[in-house]
Amino acid sequence: MSAPQRQPRPVVLLRPVPGRTAIHELWAGTKLLVVAIIGVLLTLYPGWVPIALVGLFVLLTAKIAHIPRGVLPSVPRWLWFLLFLGALTASFAGGAPHLTVASVDFGLGGLLKFLQITVLSIVLLGLGGLVSWTTNVAEVAPAVAKIGRPLRLLRLPVDDYAVALALALRAFPMLIDEFRVLFAARKLRPRDPATTARERHRRLNAEIIDLLAAAVTVALRRADEMGDAITARGGAGQISALPSRPKWPDAVAFAAVLVLCAVSVYVEVFTPLATT
Repeated sequence: MSAPQRQPRPVVLLRPVPGRTAIHELWAGTKLLVVAIIGVLLTLYPGWVPIALVGLFVLLTAKIAHIPRGVLPSVPRWLWFLLFLGALTASFAGGAPHLTVASVDFGLGGLLKFLQITVLSIVLLGLGGLVSWTTNVAEVAPAVAKIGRPLRLLRLPVDDYAVALALALRAFPMLIDEFRVLFAARKLRPRDPATTARERHRRLNAEIIDLLAAAVTVALRRADEMGDAITARGGAGQISALPSRPKWPDAVAFAAVLVLCAVSVYVEVFTPLATT
């Protein structure tokens, strides 16, 4: 008897991991600002040292927040193939440093640049996932409204922007579940075998149109239900009017991030460890 195949783990986003750790208790605005600050840091100084420090920061924060490994999605095989293909093509660019094997010189500059961009992308994805796994969606809109309060001087509808963001974040995982049900129902639907390529092409087009129509119908139905629920609870203004303010742990988190940024900039600018 063959061993049962392990089911791939799906992507879990916008659903906080249960727990009441110090990371979970941080203000949502603090987490958003930290992501923005680290994003600016890695944009201006995308060296190995800042990437390593931010990666260590993400791992340490995930350890404090008790994030289990089960939340990490399974990596499909085609993605490994694409990474291998990208590394192979990038290695043809050459450049310093050079490696000499049996009087043959290999330039590793392109490969190292590709690895640097790949690791940077993984670190940023981990940072975004960490915010998603430790933040309740209901806390995002009040935090965005408070952060954007200075923009009200420019007569910008900050509260409306915050409400739109909150509704999008709430609807995203719900629609993903609906679409998964639609795809599962499509696979279970009996179909007559297609004998020619033209019939297979026409069937594929018809199935795409049916799925799009069903997806639009489901989205409209969910939007109508969400609108009724918001009206029953006092309107959309209540979403961004919840009390939301930072506390002293948020100041500690900001201080840690500022120290991280200062060390990264110092190493990149003033020490020989920085790489171009």
